[in-house]
Amino acid sequence: SNGIVVEGSIVEEGIDHVLDQVGKLEREVNVLNVDKDNEHSGDRGEEELEDGAYISASSDEEMIGDEQEFSDVPKGEIPEEAEKDVSEVVEGDKDESDAVEEIPDEEVEDDSAEDSTKVETEEPVANDDAVAESESEEIASVAEEEAINIEEEKIEEDVKPINSDQEPVEEPADEEEIQEDSSVADAGPPPVAADAIKKDDVCSEEEKKDDGHGIEGNATAAVNPETGEDGWRFLISREPGAKFPPEANRYHLYVAYACPWAHRTVIVRNLKGLKNVIGVTYVHPTWQFTQPGVDDHRGWVFGSSNGEALSNTAEIGNFPSNWGEEDPNMGAKTIRDVYEKAKDETGKYILPVLWDKQLETIVSNESSEIIRMLNEEFNEFAENADLDLYPEKFRVEIDELNSWVYPKFNNGVYRCGLASTQESYDDAIDDLTLSFDKIDSILQKQRFLAGDTFTEADVRLFVTLIRFDEVYDVYFKCNTRSVAGTPSMLNYVREIYQMSGVTDSCQMDMIKAHYYTSHVELNKYSIIPRGENFLGLLKQPHSRDVL
Repeated sequence: SNGIVVEGSIVEEGIDHVLDQVGKLEREVNVLNVDKDNEHSGDRGEEELEDGAYISASSDEEMIGDEQEFSDVPKGEIPEEAEKDVSEVVEGDKDESDAVEEIPDEEVEDDSAEDSTKVETEEPVANDDAVAESESEEIASVAEEEAINIEEEKIEEDVKPINSDQEPVEEPADEEEIQEDSSVADAGPPPVAADAIKKDDVCSEEEKKDDGHGIEGNATAAVNPETGEDGWRFLISREPGAKFPPEANRYHLYVAYACPWAHRTVIVRNLKGLKNVIGVTYVHPTWQFTQPGVDDHRGWVFGSSNGEALSNTAEIGNFPSNWGEEDPNMGAKTIRDVYEKAKDETGKYILPVLWDKQLETIVSNESSEIIRMLNEEFNEFAENADLDLYPEKFRVEIDELNSWVYPKFNNGVYRCGLASTQESYDDAIDDLTLSFDKIDSILQKQRFLAGDTFTEADVRLFVTLIRFDEVYDVYFKCNTRSVAGTPSMLNYVREIYQMSGVTDSCQMDMIKAHYYTSHVELNKYSIIPRGENFLGLLKQPHSRDVL
């Protein structure tokens, strides 16, 4: 019961010892009984033991019973009840009936004096049999204690203890073994929490408005080293004396097919007919360490036509370097190099980047402002100057749409995908689902978000919708809704996808390559799911013109 394993030999030795003591007891009883017929006079009602304690005499019947119990047992055998007693000895349980009553010395002296006057006149209250029984009880008690001591010594030497309250303690693995296991489970750099993925590298600074990275309307809290203004938020303007006037072939866009905010700028550039006015370079979709050995920043890098294939930052995968283009302006290897060329001090190496080739600096990295500059400031060079994506009569409505579509839907998918707690995910998915249904209800009744006119609000919505089923539904756990399963939404996306200048900007293989190969925290082995060919659905005819 107390978790101790006792070998059988130890029990036997304890039993033998008890039997020896019982044998001695029998012999002493026999000696005492030799003169049994000759009764002794005198008072032996109480017998003093060596330790000063006293025991009371017992009846003849008790003594005879004890003798009978053992007299019929052959040597080496133990009756059933005796086995029970021995097991109690082994387990350390003592018979409390052997306890003796201690009498104060004063009481003993008085009784002795009184008894001395009655020796010749009173009958004795006890005989030698009673004395023998008292002595036998003492001897049995001593034998029991000795047996217990022997068993405890044997247990300490030979018994294996088992801790009944705790699991067996395992020896710790060798450090080398632990490190080996760790390396197998976690190749490459140590994992980072999903919400620690640097959102600066995802795309636009606008994405960070609801995440505490900046104030609404401000790209970053950092100060531009040249002007003291907040971040890279300069404007191209036709105003006289403007530092960044609209000019053909002066500005260049650095973008990624995967980045939805960069995608906005490419779509507006193409729709406005500015392909021959503003250049564009697509970076590689798979993030890399931008300064290996210096820090652990991961971000956008340029590709090459004949370079070595790239892997993810856990050194897993094989991704052709020609998935990205080379930098035609300064031979930069990373987007970080572009920022450092502009003497950036913000440390936020995001896309898109509108680059001024003449001044070799960044004009802006805020997509919401870049698309308005492309829409308004380059009309004299644009092939489609009449297209106005931010018309005066719809501006209030467009701004109102942007005010909730962006935080709840555009950025909502990132809030879901990068959530680090169940509570934050639940909040984000609720917002996303409600906004999805609100958009659906609008598009069931009208052709575009602001009515019958295609505006920048539709561009901003489109870049999220086209990625929704193939990426966000799976990768960012936005699986409460789907575009393919929502007829009004699917037809809306079809119409925009089929617009001239939009189709070519949508490269689903590059979109998926970025998301599924760049975040080793979410997809260590960079497995890219096949999907159901969402772009194939977008090539089918739409019926939006009936609205």
